Amino acid sequence: MRSTPRPGAVSSTVRRGLVAAAVLALGSTAAVATATSASAAVSCKVNYSASEWQGGMSVNLTIQNLGDALNGWTLAFTFPNSGQKVSQGWSGNWSQSGSNVTVTAMDWNKSLSTGGSTSIGFNGTWSGSNPAPTDFKINGVSCNGTPQSPSPSPSPSASPSASPSPRVSPSASPSPRVSPSASPSPRVSPSASPSPSYSPQPPGTHVDNPYAGATGYVNPDWSASARSEPGGSRVANVSTAVWLDRIAAISSGSAGNNSMGLRDHLDEAVEQDAANGSAPLTIQVVIYDLPNRDCSALASNGELKVSQNGLARYKSEYIDVIAGIMADSKYSNLRIVTIIEPDSLPNLITNVNNFQACQEAQSSGAYVQGVQYALNKLHAMSNVYTYVDAAHHAWLGWDTNFQPMVNLFHQVATGTTAGVNSIDGFIVNTANASALTEPYFNINTTVNGQSVRQSHWIDWNWYVDESSFATGLRNALVAKGFPNTIGMLVDTSRNGWGGSARPTGPSTSTNVDTFVNESRVDRRIHAGNWCNQSGAGMGERPRANPATGFDAYVWIKPPGESDGASSAIENDEGKGFDRMCDPTYTGNSLNGNNMSGALPNAPVSGHWFSAQFQQLMQNAYPPLS
Repeated sequence: MRSTPRPGAVSSTVRRGLVAAAVLALGSTAAVATATSASAAVSCKVNYSASEWQGGMSVNLTIQNLGDALNGWTLAFTFPNSGQKVSQGWSGNWSQSGSNVTVTAMDWNKSLSTGGSTSIGFNGTWSGSNPAPTDFKINGVSCNGTPQSPSPSPSPSASPSASPSPRVSPSASPSPRVSPSASPSPRVSPSASPSPSYSPQPPGTHVDNPYAGATGYVNPDWSASARSEPGGSRVANVSTAVWLDRIAAISSGSAGNNSMGLRDHLDEAVEQDAANGSAPLTIQVVIYDLPNRDCSALASNGELKVSQNGLARYKSEYIDVIAGIMADSKYSNLRIVTIIEPDSLPNLITNVNNFQACQEAQSSGAYVQGVQYALNKLHAMSNVYTYVDAAHHAWLGWDTNFQPMVNLFHQVATGTTAGVNSIDGFIVNTANASALTEPYFNINTTVNGQSVRQSHWIDWNWYVDESSFATGLRNALVAKGFPNTIGMLVDTSRNGWGGSARPTGPSTSTNVDTFVNESRVDRRIHAGNWCNQSGAGMGERPRANPATGFDAYVWIKPPGESDGASSAIENDEGKGFDRMCDPTYTGNSLNGNNMSGALPNAPVSGHWFSAQFQQLMQNAYPPLS
């Protein structure tokens, strides 16, 4: 398993999931114009694509520069209907006055070469009707084109998000940029829509979304543990992931109650597939044994060491063996989703300066080369899908972390045989507890003139939840050069935060810290806390296509399997004792010197933790029936 600190916020341990669907109507408008200013010819094209639901919308805009190179841009447009409002914008500084909307560039996307483009977007609300604006201007120059007919399919990259800028520490940051929409009104989320139509593909065909139209594999080991708990039968048939957290797990299971090896699971998946009729079956497998694994943590340290020929062993004894089993023709009808090395690449962005094991992982190239090797081996099989771990918003949501992570993902992908096409998508919140959506505030909310970014909880982050982070990350990855077919996964196994402590509306406080603390559904003491969090609940049940650009909500970390021991426990799995799993620990600089928030009496990571499972069911949101 694993944990992952980073300057200002941390992460957790990991495990598994599956998903089902909501499709939104899409409209598209384009505008083009050329004009001459005193200094340069400005020529622009703006595409406006809106996914909408009753009373809400998520909009993607692409700005293309057809004139001289720009070093700074301002987009202006007017909503045709006075009931249309921007509630949360990303990839620019958004403001609205009446029906007039203005967006100025961020530092990272202000330069547009001739022919260059950038993508921005916003979430908003509307009443009455929701016509697309047409009067776009770039730096005061109108882009007057003819609106296009609505597109027949959803935009690939819009869903709740905030601007993808990197981290600014509170002491050094400028005043926050906040749009006037700042009132602390609840964010509108898309209501569930019917699943998109699904056309069956020949078995083994590599499809865009392996979860669409598929049933999920039920792990018999986890299912038996869940069913043994009072009330556990309510979730015992939910699809959860198979973890391969050491070489021995390939043949005999990972830890605790997990006794089935990879071939055992795939054989069982074939049987479940045959029993399910014509629908394909998706089985999820976590690839998790890099040398110096979880270099910034102790609870989930791995067996392989860089200094002990770990990379060569990872390739020959781990990845080659896994790939060899998956390549067996009897498994060719299965959709095998692989979750690639949770916490590995994000550690290279935030923890190299603080942990020797991370320095070694970087200087040796073990993490990058190991992930590339895994992608090359697994992507080569048409029925295998690769999703690379991308941490979570409270790890990578700051300016100094976000774009460097995007750049590293691109560097890793372009170093593989298939390049950016070797990755089917990315997963966030693996085994963490960050809220899927904060319904009562967003990154543009202000309280008594102060941005919520100034609160201790948000701490100048550009994201407040996983939905906005995953969308912002996806948009940035596509802008960097990844195909717009990449899909996002969100692990929702422990981020429901229901129960009696869940707020039912926004706070009325005029103090920004009090407002955020009383309004947030994520009830952790600090967003950097990750281990066996007290008060957590099961989140959204796995389903495919839950929002535009999202392939699925999944349960990768099986609920009830510990993140780490709350005290030192001897074990033969290479797992140490991490004080962040100790409920008496008063914290460190990575979690603001707060209490760990961990549950007591926890076993070694991956082992069954009955008390945690019971609490996760009790606090599930949506509640269990």
